[in-house]
Amino acid sequence: MTIELGTPTADAVRDAMTVLREWQDDAAPMQLHPGDIGWNFRFGAAETAAVVRTWSRDGRIVAVGMIDSPTLVRMTVAPDAFRDEEVALRLVEDFSLPERGVLPEGAVSIEAPSGLLLHDLLSEEGWGVDEPWTPLFRDLTDPVEHHGVRIKPIGPEQAQDFADVLRSAFDTSRPTSRYWHEMAAGPSYADARCLGVYDDQGSVSAVVTVWSAGPGKPGLVEPMGVHEDHRGRGYGRAITLAGAAALREMGSSSVRVCTPSSNVGAVATYKAAGFEARPEVRDRIRTA
Repeated sequence: MTIELGTPTADAVRDAMTVLREWQDDAAPMQLHPGDIGWNFRFGAAETAAVVRTWSRDGRIVAVGMIDSPTLVRMTVAPDAFRDEEVALRLVEDFSLPERGVLPEGAVSIEAPSGLLLHDLLSEEGWGVDEPWTPLFRDLTDPVEHHGVRIKPIGPEQAQDFADVLRSAFDTSRPTSRYWHEMAAGPSYADARCLGVYDDQGSVSAVVTVWSAGPGKPGLVEPMGVHEDHRGRGYGRAITLAGAAALREMGSSSVRVCTPSSNVGAVATYKAAGFEARPEVRDRIRTA
């Protein structure tokens, strides 16, 4: 059977997100989540469809990728295809040939879950590894402790608040109020919650967006940020707890996030919110 690489239409992105929902499992390693694509909708539906890639065999999607930047693809594989040689060989081929439209020539990166046969084949092809990231998980079987702050939902009227915090937290000028509106118009936002911490003066201190993959599935934190004027007051922990509680209300079995290990402040914040650090993971890189 031939494996076909495709770029879905804007409407067909839903199919890719549906299979990603099905593939999420508490026992699975950190992997591409439907919320990752949901967050990418901040750039618009057409732009998001243009960066999604699917690999199908006999009409069934067996792998999904998202081009997160021109030189980085984030991807995962169906659980029963983690060690499938045919799938792994095709992925290596598509990642290695620029004309396939996944990665360009030169230095590039692949984020893929641990345990894929793909990693073995990339090593044989001379691919290296990048800086470590720390996956963090929290079980949501038991109620989440109270956060102790004033939490408000982020809606259309708070879209600029959302952008302001992200601009400050990540030291970037890119986020605008349009980010929230485009994200909220995406097909998976019905399974998401966007929350903010507000002080007594009505100023927003921190925000979080969390994404459910459905009842009994792990949810995702993407993104969480604290405004630079409000750091050091426990707001990162508080907003993360609020997000975890929202996911539990939606039926999520757990919540996960992955952050650069070098970002010791973020790792510490998630641990303070009850997350457990798992073994570090690394992207695969081709340096030339």
